[in-house]
Amino acid sequence: MLTVHHLNNSRSQRVLWLLEELDVPYTIKRYQRDAKTMLAPPELKAVHPLGKSPVITDDGHTLAESGAIIEYLVDRYGAGRLAPAPGTAERLRYTYWLHYAEGSAMPPLLLKLIFGFIPKQPMPFFVKPIARGIAEKVQSTFIDPQLKLHLDYVEGELNKSTWFAGEAFSAADVQMSFPLEAASARGGLDQSRPKLSAYLQRIHARPAYKAALDKGGEYALMS
Repeated sequence: MLTVHHLNNSRSQRVLWLLEELDVPYTIKRYQRDAKTMLAPPELKAVHPLGKSPVITDDGHTLAESGAIIEYLVDRYGAGRLAPAPGTAERLRYTYWLHYAEGSAMPPLLLKLIFGFIPKQPMPFFVKPIARGIAEKVQSTFIDPQLKLHLDYVEGELNKSTWFAGEAFSAADVQMSFPLEAASARGGLDQSRPKLSAYLQRIHARPAYKAALDKGGEYALMS
């Protein structure tokens, strides 16, 4: 049976969601982040050398990377579901958003997280104001403008269709869920962007999304 190596508060939550949408049987092997570093535990390296999540094992294969996992699951188990037909304009948008989610949307969100942590780290008292000043400068002059640029862009794209690939829900929406939830938690996404706010409400209302949360456990991005 397919196994999801599931790290709490991570991208692997959306893999559980996709499996629920596809109604594919699976088992969960759970891993907990280190409470201090928030890094994945070393046990994950026994599954994949990078020691990160999501990772799945299926039919003797081990596969990492969210986008690759989603493509594999849709190709193998979708039977034509959750992906537009090849050669269509919707398929082109579908492929674009599968890659945009991690390639473009996540880097500024990750930088926001890292530079937000810097002033909180132990350091000599005389260094702390300097570190805080540098972190705040990087956030105000680069990270925050980049986040605004991307959120404005994605808000505009959702004026074109109900879902990211068109009028039908697809696996591209599953892939895009994580950066948008991260943006809602720490990246400035709020009610000032009504299309994105309504989009998050739609995905959170899906029965498969709720079922994945029940199975995956606490999901701090939702708090």
